[in-house]
Amino acid sequence: MTNDNPNVVWHPHCVSREDRERLNGHQGCVVWFTGLSGCGKSTVANAVDQLLYERGVRSFVLDGDNVRHGLNAAPAMLAAYGEAFANRFGLGFGGEDRQENIRRIGAVADLFSTAGFVTLTAFVSPYRADRAVVRKLVTTSRPGSFVEVYVDAPLEVCEARDPKGLYKKARAGQIRQFTGIDDPYDPPESPEVHLMAAQHPPQELAAQVLAHLEVSGKIPRL
Repeated sequence: MTNDNPNVVWHPHCVSREDRERLNGHQGCVVWFTGLSGCGKSTVANAVDQLLYERGVRSFVLDGDNVRHGLNAAPAMLAAYGEAFANRFGLGFGGEDRQENIRRIGAVADLFSTAGFVTLTAFVSPYRADRAVVRKLVTTSRPGSFVEVYVDAPLEVCEARDPKGLYKKARAGQIRQFTGIDDPYDPPESPEVHLMAAQHPPQELAAQVLAHLEVSGKIPRL
């Protein structure tokens, strides 16, 4: 990403990415879980995180709901800073807000990966174009370091699960622009990993992700 502000200069680090990866014994990368609400993104991402932790791999989960408690908080959560501030920097769920949500977390995930972490992100991230922007950012730091994981579960399965009651509210008109109901989801066209989430339990799905990380050389084989 280019920077047109001459007063903002990138400062190189004394400790390089390669130094950190040699210390860790594995590569840093971004594993980007995407799929409809209720498909199991967070569950599988956390299962992968647990498996990586047990193997001594440095990893961290950036979860969509958790990030919206702070970095990407809604305007109402920023009310203490004043209405103008909250409206300017708070993020809702409209198209532009979702775009900015993914842009911010993409930048954070890239920082984590360059620090040598296997960075697991669990966001609906419904728009293919937004995911492509993050892929470009992350792979600029290192080619091949973005792993898109499509957690594929049919809408009817996700709606039947409805762990947060969001589909019920969307059907009742209480939530607008809800992905899969009145806002589109662009499924990945060629993800690195395609998980059939309605057919396998989370631990089996997590094992598939781990296998890809091994085969692609991002983490060592056991």
